[in-house]
Amino acid sequence: MAFILASGSPRRISLLRQAGYDFLVMASNVEEDFPDNMPVDEVPVYIARKKAMTVAQQQQSRGIPVLAADTVVILDGEIIGKPESEEQAISMLERLSGKMHRVITGVYCICAEKDFFLHEETRVWFKQLHPDQIAYYVKHFQPYDKAGAYAIQEWIGLVGITRIEGDYFNVMGLPMHKVMDLLQSVGVFPSYAEKSTTGNST
Repeated sequence: MAFILASGSPRRISLLRQAGYDFLVMASNVEEDFPDNMPVDEVPVYIARKKAMTVAQQQQSRGIPVLAADTVVILDGEIIGKPESEEQAISMLERLSGKMHRVITGVYCICAEKDFFLHEETRVWFKQLHPDQIAYYVKHFQPYDKAGAYAIQEWIGLVGITRIEGDYFNVMGLPMHKVMDLLQSVGVFPSYAEKSTTGNST
């Protein structure tokens, strides 16, 4: 086990495993609230810090790095959260339809009582979605655990997204190129890199 991921997100788990990391999953289950006067761009790192701190405080040993992340969708300066119902999901997608929105992921890592953090922004454009497309997606994919009520890698991304500027994987939940650099800076490497390093040292 190289580190602890303070998230139960299937997408983040999948991305990190695809990258070759060995880690333990411990969802923080914190309230994802934030101060009313906080600038929206600062919210993802703030919530990621809450997640990382909660899990780090539960660990008897502080030697294992704890990594957490939070992703928000921002439309016209307002955070579009996760829908709690079919009606909310439809309403969110109707608002995103035909517009550009921003996706910001904040990442926070606690290692040996030192803190490291980063954030990444991607801009996403939706075409004008037909009501039938929105209804179909919500009914069949039930995006209730997703910020903005959608996942770019699902059907809605195939038929509805016309353009992005920035990191595709950031929209999925982790800007992997930056995350891998961060993990390397605290001495955490993918399994293939560890094997390579070991092989080169003999």
